[in-house]
Amino acid sequence: MIASDKWVTYMWILLAIYAIVILFFVVRGAKKNTNIKDYAVGNIGFPSWVVGLSLAASMTSAATFIINPGFIALYGISGVISFAIVLPIAAFISLIVFTKGFVKQGNAVKATTMAQWIGKRYKSKNYAFFFGVIALLLITFIVLINVGLTQVISKSLNADPFYVLMGITVFVFGYMMFGGANSMVYTNTIQAIIMCIVAVILIGSGFEHFSDGVAGFFDKLKAIDPNLIKPTNTKSFLFRDYFEIIATQIVIGVAVVCQPHIITKSLLLKDSSKINTYLFSGISFMIIFFLVVIVGLYARISFPDFMVNGEKLRMDEIIPTYVVTKFSVGVGLVIVVGLISAGLSTLESLIQSLSITITSDIINPLFKDRFTDNTISINKVVIIVLGIVSFLLSWQQIKSPNISVAIFAQNGVYAYFAAAFVPVLFGTFLKNVSTRSVFIASITAIVVHFGIYYGRITPYMQEPVNNPGVSAAIGIVTSVIVGYIFYKLDFKNKEWVH
Repeated sequence: MIASDKWVTYMWILLAIYAIVILFFVVRGAKKNTNIKDYAVGNIGFPSWVVGLSLAASMTSAATFIINPGFIALYGISGVISFAIVLPIAAFISLIVFTKGFVKQGNAVKATTMAQWIGKRYKSKNYAFFFGVIALLLITFIVLINVGLTQVISKSLNADPFYVLMGITVFVFGYMMFGGANSMVYTNTIQAIIMCIVAVILIGSGFEHFSDGVAGFFDKLKAIDPNLIKPTNTKSFLFRDYFEIIATQIVIGVAVVCQPHIITKSLLLKDSSKINTYLFSGISFMIIFFLVVIVGLYARISFPDFMVNGEKLRMDEIIPTYVVTKFSVGVGLVIVVGLISAGLSTLESLIQSLSITITSDIINPLFKDRFTDNTISINKVVIIVLGIVSFLLSWQQIKSPNISVAIFAQNGVYAYFAAAFVPVLFGTFLKNVSTRSVFIASITAIVVHFGIYYGRITPYMQEPVNNPGVSAAIGIVTSVIVGYIFYKLDFKNKEWVH
């Protein structure tokens, strides 16, 4: 029992208020849903800066606020360089470049999901169906967020994680059956503002450790473990050298925007001339959000050996425990709401984009569009099934994680955007791209990523737990090369035929 009785009582009240506010906006947004397209991309003309906040909220999730700082607590400064500097810079540049091209194409092909965009762009129903199927890998990300939220709420309520997970699943998947994009932009905007306040509080929460300046702060970390202040940490399995910290994270950062809940957010802009305002507001907030990982360093100073009440903390429990033990009830509750917001904002986006993908891009083609009139009803059934599957996988990850649920999630999510990278890249910036070249590139990315990871190929894959970023980065680079070779071959053949 970590939280005090007073904390638990107030937490229950706060959760009830938070739930009522969310339901209010869900009902308000749901009233405007007349068809599946409204559910997917909305029909309200939101200001561009508000859509930018929605982007920031869904691109930085429970991983950024709850899970990743745990890695920093374990491995130190090397992780800060990787997660707070290299990855965000690569992702921001990629976001700016991709979004501008994607919106042009997105408006031209009138797509509501990533699989549809790819299918229409390459005039291939089979390719769209393929992307619908591999989108199922994104369930791993839903699991990561479920676990993060369960850890935070169960620590704050001194409650059994099983019932907390069940409550989250029923509540979030329940209201997402009705809300969709219209209500999501409302809820995401509120969540982003709360997340920003919480990010500032968390980043400032360790300022007392800087009483002797940055050098004094580093000395405290060095006293716990000298590896914590080195730019590379050979004792870790994620930050061993500059290839892992810099090269891998640049490739992942560039490709990470090719996820449906990130790149299709720009399709909510009803006026594409406002794209700069959208990007500016989104990136400004994300800079603050990505810096939250340094809280892991404060947590390590607070729990040098990770022991609390005679029990050793698991990695995914470090930040929730830090929040509950570090702050007064008032501030602590605000932070918990911020952490919940960080999780829910991305969870909503994922449930929405994944359910539509399953409904529109897997079920409709399989049943030859027999259910087109009942698409919204089918979508609700899909969300129920998604809820059950993600609950079972999340509970398994809470009981027996492989170091952290992050490794499980990265493996699935990285495989998805590794496959999506070439079709989005070529489809946005090249003309006359053959379907064959991008299809082969997508398959190459998945085969190389899983092949290296599970086949334990390369010196990086020899630990009990390995870094999915390395195998995904190699998969992405290989797929770009393979895709480009086939693109050139097919382009030449076309010219020769003409």
